Amino acid sequence: MNKKNIGENMSSSNFIRGTMLLTGASFLSKFLGMIYMIPFTNLVGEEGMTLYGYAYTPYNIMLSISTVGVPLAVSKFVSKYNSIDDYYTSMRIFKVGTLMMFFTGIIAFVLMYFGADIYANLTWDDRTESLVTKEDLINTIKMISFALIIIPSMSIMRGFFQGNQSMGPTAVSQVIEQVIRILFLLVSVFIVIKVYDGTISTAIGFATFAAFIGGIASWIVLAGYWVKRKRYLSRKVGEQKDKRKIPINKLLFELFTYAGPFVLVGIATSLYQFIDQLTFQYAMAEVGLNDISDVAYSSFNVQGHKLVIIPVTIATGLSLALIPQITSAYQKSELNHVKKLINQAMHIIMFFVLPAVFGLVILSHEIYTSLFGGDHIDITGPLFAWYSPAALTFAFFTVTAAILQGIERQQFTIISLSAGILVKLLLNSVLIQTFGAKGAIITTLLATLIAVLMNLWQIRVTLKLSYKKFVKLSILMFIFTLIMSGILLLMKWLAGYFITYEDGRFEALIITLVGVALGGGVYLYLGYTSTLFERIVGRRIKILDRIFNR
Repeated sequence: MNKKNIGENMSSSNFIRGTMLLTGASFLSKFLGMIYMIPFTNLVGEEGMTLYGYAYTPYNIMLSISTVGVPLAVSKFVSKYNSIDDYYTSMRIFKVGTLMMFFTGIIAFVLMYFGADIYANLTWDDRTESLVTKEDLINTIKMISFALIIIPSMSIMRGFFQGNQSMGPTAVSQVIEQVIRILFLLVSVFIVIKVYDGTISTAIGFATFAAFIGGIASWIVLAGYWVKRKRYLSRKVGEQKDKRKIPINKLLFELFTYAGPFVLVGIATSLYQFIDQLTFQYAMAEVGLNDISDVAYSSFNVQGHKLVIIPVTIATGLSLALIPQITSAYQKSELNHVKKLINQAMHIIMFFVLPAVFGLVILSHEIYTSLFGGDHIDITGPLFAWYSPAALTFAFFTVTAAILQGIERQQFTIISLSAGILVKLLLNSVLIQTFGAKGAIITTLLATLIAVLMNLWQIRVTLKLSYKKFVKLSILMFIFTLIMSGILLLMKWLAGYFITYEDGRFEALIITLVGVALGGGVYLYLGYTSTLFERIVGRRIKILDRIFNR
């Protein structure tokens, strides 16, 4: 084996390790984010969850705007200049970016805190029957705005570490941030509701403030990593003989060229939710469904979204690890390696997300009842099932957008996302008034599908990439998914003679656990014995070898 092949294999191996590390951390973070929703929903109810979701969506958008895509752009920037051994320039942009994010975070906090009443007026319809009010929404938005002071500058450090091919700091800080946030949230909400018999709005205010507490915890972790690795990074800069004095304005111009599309990619999901918030209550009220508006909205845009986003986390982990790898290979004109990484990324997305979508649809009533209760399952169950396929379109948009950024076609993501958002804007109210709450889901699916297809077309045109292998393996995955689905349906039919989700949360949980174990086991076994999994990741999986005694 020659040195080039050895280098490619090591690069692929590093890609897989980095991807799995970030994906594992992201999965754990999202899984915790789903688990805490169970006691949280039981404490504050559907109305409280709707209030929580209404506050978090503008926060996510403001967070992405305040960072202007800089953290991920820094990752790409650092990876690019490190690939040509210009560590001095990488360190300069990191320092400038950190200072800039501190100031933009302060500005974002001021805008969100003092603009809370404007947003609430745009969102809230007084005809909605709810236990919370417009004033409650204003106070909740003000509470969550404090997190904007600290999160943007913290995100820069994550981007810097990722650009240096170091995924550990991001992974660990991500998990710690989530754990501390959830602990603060649950404890504070419990004390407000159960100990002091406080209001739902007060409890939700503390729940949103938990984002600020989690941000502080993440900062502490990242600072620890920085102290440990600063000596190594400083040595790299010191060993560099030719230190180019690139004017700061040129550095910033290049950085923002990368950053613009990252902003839109970062807020893509939140933008679709934001359009729902601006139109959902009004459209539901127009057709006389204002009495179920809160329950319907939270079922797919809050609780349901937390469940659906878990498979999407695979795409998030891939995109974070993919951007530096593709950027480096593309800068070196290693186009065959770029194509290989792209196919690998899309295969992994399809392998994990496709069966997850089918499983969520088939077990939608059981999953929702076991986690959040079945008081309104005739409304929440079907809506959750309708929303589940969004996992696939969200996942593919995330990873295709990351690919476009890695091959210097980041501007196209603005076009594709704009097309999707335009479809959502034009059709949302019309379809809600035509099909009820699921009309909002239909427009999201249609909009994200259009954006994904446009991204795939641009990738093919730019790299002359053939999708034949992707389609071929995807057909095999689809066949395995159908087999898995048939077994799940058979299991539900047989279980129906003894228990159903209508019997209660415990019974629904039993069916869910059996279904997940059975369906997941069957699909994993089929993927393993057919060597499909090995062909996707490019190597044997030792853990599965031990499980299946191979």
